[in-house]
Amino acid sequence: MRRLEMQEDHDRAIRDHAMRTFPHECCGFLLGKDEAEVRRISSVVVATNIRDDSERHHRFTITPESFMAADRAARQQKLDMLGFYHSHPNAPARPSQYDLDHAWPIYSYVIVSVRDNRAREMTSWVLRDDRTRFDEQVMTIVSTEEQTRCP
Repeated sequence: MRRLEMQEDHDRAIRDHAMRTFPHECCGFLLGKDEAEVRRISSVVVATNIRDDSERHHRFTITPESFMAADRAARQQKLDMLGFYHSHPNAPARPSQYDLDHAWPIYSYVIVSVRDNRAREMTSWVLRDDRTRFDEQVMTIVSTEEQTRCP
């Protein structure tokens, strides 16, 4: 499994989004390119969690139209849809059973834990092809200069 790499700006954008939406879950898209050893994030696209208020604190739903718009934006930039991010308010940055039931094996799933309105640990996961469980994906945060120098 390729490691996931994102810039500090992407890390900050995800964490800021999570803190702005707390105590509800935030969600968004990860756009970039798969390379030999790394899945490199080039862009983070915010999505709106359309869940109703009674469930938004522990569930998220993205409209098909938002997915299609993000996919179209990725293609226009010659990027791929590599995955999704979401927050877990007052819960660990680990996939829930709901996450397992609704995930697709080809994508990376970044989860950030938010407690007391502060973004805490952030992890990345990939669903196994047989859909039985997630495996944690190594995630690295690099400075913009480092990522720019990488081939």
